[in-house]
Amino acid sequence: MKFSDNIYTYEWTNYFDNNCNSYYIGGGVNALIDPGLTRYLPDLLNQMAADGIKKEDIHYIINTHSHPDHFQASELFDTETVKIALHRKELEFLKGVGSELYGLFGITVPQMQINLPLDEGNIALGERNFKIILAPGHSPGSIGLYWPEEKALFCGDVIFDQNIGRTDFPGGNGALLKKSIIAFSQLELEFLFPGHMGIVTGREKIQDNFNIVIQNIFPFI
Repeated sequence: MKFSDNIYTYEWTNYFDNNCNSYYIGGGVNALIDPGLTRYLPDLLNQMAADGIKKEDIHYIINTHSHPDHFQASELFDTETVKIALHRKELEFLKGVGSELYGLFGITVPQMQINLPLDEGNIALGERNFKIILAPGHSPGSIGLYWPEEKALFCGDVIFDQNIGRTDFPGGNGALLKKSIIAFSQLELEFLFPGHMGIVTGREKIQDNFNIVIQNIFPFI
């Protein structure tokens, strides 16, 4: 669904099965954020096609982390024409204990090349400038993709609408997750695009959301 001139949102609303919210940035960026599980990619591509976006329009796959419900479908893109991105710390994690999560769900780890390893800091995607923010806690190499021009943060599973990503999977760390959420809360934001649950819009609502999480959930992490 077209959310704004350059941002398309594809929220996962089937709570009886696992997958994530996916996002597409157009406007000369042509980046798909978190393609989800392999078996659901055809459904996602059909939704995107209804918005006039073809698979061949996608130039980047930006993975916020390597958990299957966000990352697995990256294997269905041609690395000759698409840049597949994952933070270097998450790639290292995936090569080790991070792969265990796939076994728990009875699926295999995607076997494709990460041809755009990410580091923390500024990055140009197509015609626009973004910032990669390393945000460990849900997984060691989780990131937030921050778009200063739009005051938008694609935050993966670090923080949701009045909730947080779980820390009991391999590589989870509650203390680090708190620090990551605090760091996100310092950004100038008008749009918070999480990996699950609803989108949060408006500066005041986003700050309220951070405050709710810090006050009501941090004591239990």
